[in-house]
Amino acid sequence: MAPTAFPHHSPTPPLLVVLSGPSGVGKDAALDSLKKLDRPWHFVVTATTRPQRPTERDGVEYIFLSDDEFVQMKDSGEFLEFAEVYGRWYGVPRSQVTVGFEAGNDVILKVDVQGAETVRHLAPQAVFIFMVPGSPDELRDRLSLRLTESSPEMELRLNTAKEEMAMVEMFDYRVVNEDGGLDRAIADIDAIIAAEKCRVTPRTINFT
Repeated sequence: MAPTAFPHHSPTPPLLVVLSGPSGVGKDAALDSLKKLDRPWHFVVTATTRPQRPTERDGVEYIFLSDDEFVQMKDSGEFLEFAEVYGRWYGVPRSQVTVGFEAGNDVILKVDVQGAETVRHLAPQAVFIFMVPGSPDELRDRLSLRLTESSPEMELRLNTAKEEMAMVEMFDYRVVNEDGGLDRAIADIDAIIAAEKCRVTPRTINFT
């Protein structure tokens, strides 16, 4: 009897993974932990005009730009998406995404809910993950620990978070990041990406 022939499977195309959620939910902490997993992932560095915090490194956590530099890049069409959030500009340089794809790596992109909607129009086959807190009180406590934010700004972010939480149904996956549960959230994100790589019909990202 002739041996059974199995079809040859080529490597799956790179994924675009969009991580979103309300301010203070722990997206930055999640990215820091995901980087330690040493997977074949490329992490997009977002550009911003907000002030650099003491613990942040330019070009690592964010690309810090002046207002004039940001406007110049925006007018030149160098951003995949951009938005003004709480009086500061944030943008995703197209080059940050394409360099990851060209290397054959999955690209992980962190944006707010508004930015996720823009990316959804450009790349509907991306994997959209929404991170939520364990409870509204947890989110308030996390924001209150940010000494750089005044009480009025915190209230604005909490009110915005309520509106953003209502958008969770537009995402593919929901990951809970409760207090003390970051490791579980990271394991969930890792599992989501692994499962997506096993799809019979892989997602194909096409955008210019």
